[in-house]
Amino acid sequence: MTRVVVVGDLMTDAVAHALYPLARGSDTAATVSMHGGGSGANIAAWLAVDGIDVAFVGRRGADIAGRNRDMELMGYGVDARLVMDPERPTGTCVVMITHKGEHTMLSDPGANAALSPDDLPRDLFAQGNHMHVSGYTLLSEGARPAALAAIQYSVHAGMSVSVDAASAAPLERIGAEPFLELTNGATLLFVNEAEGRVLTGRDDAEQMARVLTAWYPQVVVKMGPDGALFYANGRPPVRVPAPPIDRIIDGTGAGDAFCGGFLGPWLEKKPPGEALASGCRLAAHAMSLVGARPVL
Repeated sequence: MTRVVVVGDLMTDAVAHALYPLARGSDTAATVSMHGGGSGANIAAWLAVDGIDVAFVGRRGADIAGRNRDMELMGYGVDARLVMDPERPTGTCVVMITHKGEHTMLSDPGANAALSPDDLPRDLFAQGNHMHVSGYTLLSEGARPAALAAIQYSVHAGMSVSVDAASAAPLERIGAEPFLELTNGATLLFVNEAEGRVLTGRDDAEQMARVLTAWYPQVVVKMGPDGALFYANGRPPVRVPAPPIDRIIDGTGAGDAFCGGFLGPWLEKKPPGEALASGCRLAAHAMSLVGARPVL
């Protein structure tokens, strides 16, 4: 079985779920809970519970939150390779969810911003393994050298490489062309429609994917309630609808769950439609939970 190595961000998510429409400038009743988070760590957790051998490389603070996040990952079955930062706290994200399930995030990267090439365990870079690099790590000026080194080491080791585009707003701040150059060498790109618009200027998911295959051999576009699309040069595009969801509890981490569900079948060289369906399955499950991680 292929081992997946994830290099990325580790966070504590403070999730505030509003019970009523937000009363701006005043008070709104909400339920507030703490969860493990960080896109890279989330993907690793979803991979592990889906039966994939996975290692996660990241950085945490020397605080209780960091110890808890470390133990959580091990509980999922993740080989957690976390470097403890003696100066910076574990990253924190405030996730504000409206009564309709829409979420907005305020992020303090903490120790994530100090991830360095020296933090990458060389034993994980081996032919036959797969590397997934979190887009948030690529978009972080402090952690970017580690993400670039992870891609470079993986390519030299003969590993396949996937990346995700993280989030539309920080992606727009860095710009499409720099991101495309930074991810040179990646085999597979994950984007949602908002991120695809930033990178290509196109509104149609299939057109986005066609444009992006000029840089990446294979592209997946996550289309939310419309499912997902896979495109590779020389092949017809493959679309899979999203499964029905009775009620969205929390959309946080649904894209991470999709990546985790897609990668296993894709690495086993199963048909793209099967990999897309697996991704949509885990994404739908994630939206039925509070927080971005599976519940053990």
